[in-house]
Parts: sequence; C-alpha cells; structure tokens
Amino acid sequence: MQAKILIIEDVKEMADLIRLYLQKEGMDATLCETGEAGLEEFAREHHDLVVLDINLPGIDGFEFLQRIRKASSVPVMIVSARDADEDMILGLGIGADEFVTKPFSPKVLVARVRAMLRRAADLKASPNSVKFGDYVLDIDAYLLKRGGEKVSLSSKEFEVLAYLATHPGKAMTPDTIYGDVWKNQYGDITAVAVYIQRLRKKIEADPSAPVFIETVHGMGYRFNAEAIHA
Repeated sequence: MQAKILIIEDVKEMADLIRLYLQKEGMDATLCETGEAGLEEFAREHHDLVVLDINLPGIDGFEFLQRIRKASSVPVMIVSARDADEDMILGLGIGADEFVTKPFSPKVLVARVRAMLRRAADLKASPNSVKFGDYVLDIDAYLLKRGGEKVSLSSKEFEVLAYLATHPGKAMTPDTIYGDVWKNQYGDITAVAVYIQRLRKKIEADPSAPVFIETVHGMGYRFNAEAIHA
C-alpha cells in the first residue's frame, strides 16, 4: 500500500522539493502551507507520517504537534532552519520522532522517512496487543490505553515501549534497543535512556522504583514479564 505523507511547510519551493523526492519513491504526499490547514487535513485523512516545519504562519509547528499528540502517535519528522539545541529538545520532548535541520539532502530525508515507516510496519508484525497492569498496548492502533483512556505517547516512545513489551523478561542492552528500534547501528545510544525515562514518567506509579520497565544493572533494561497478563 502506498504510504501517505503529510507535508506542512510554508516555503513552496521547499515543500515542492520534499514532495517530489517522496513521490519518486512511490509515496503519496499532500502539502499544507499553514498549521491550521495541516490540522484540517490531518483530521480529514489518514496519514502514515508527517513532515513538519516549525516556523509557520498562524499556529507554529510546536503547537500543531502538541494538538495531534492528544489523539495520535503518528510518526512526525520536524524539518527546521532553527538549529538551536533548545528547539530540538522541545520538539522531541513534545512528541517529534526526528529533527532534521535545513539545509538538508533530500535523499537523506527520504531515507529517514523510509526508516520511520519501516519501524512502524515492523511493529504491526508484532502481537496485536499487550496487556500489563492497568494498561493495554494496542500495536495495530499504535495506542496505549489505561482504563480505556488514551495515554499520550510520541511515535518513538510507543516504539520503545512496544519493543520491550513484546520481548518480556529479556534483558536488552542500550545498543540492542537502539539498533532494533532506531534501525541504526551508529548513533547516540544515550537516546535510549532518555526515552526510558520519559516512558517511566508516563506509565510507572513511581518512576524511581519502576514496576514495568526494570533496570538490569550492568546490562540495560528488561520489561517485567510478571506484569503481563492475558
């Protein structure tokens, strides 16, 4: 099935260039020039991934991302001319999965989009759902629920949680997690610890004494198999 990509970018030349390269790879790309138009399109149609600029007329990319994260874990790639660490930290902190700084190679951007789509597809090949504690992790719907209420997760947070939860009882090194979730053997593996910390804050009653995502000293992390139930 053809992947549907939503591009939200107010610089027409840049938007057209991104769409052209994605279309060359067989993807269906839709363009929106404002955050408001992007929200309308996102609500109207299903999209497999969003390419999002930060500097937009009207609501900016950060606000757009915060709004869609209330209802969706769709993968989001921020593409921005702003390269300050604060912008990257904020973007990733509120739910972005990738942060690409302009100028960039269109071929590299397409490769990153493909990697993000591949990770999402790999998850759908996993068990349909995992139940632990009061939570239900719905792999197909890309959702985590607690008592019927959605728990807001970014795409990458979901992927890390799903990876661990579908390998219960198995100790994983940060290198293994990074290689299998990020599909990249070379990179900053400290990202793994950052995402584990975020997940613990969202799903653990006491993040300092985790019940679900355990630390295996000298090794890495393990999802508590005893917490999973049918």
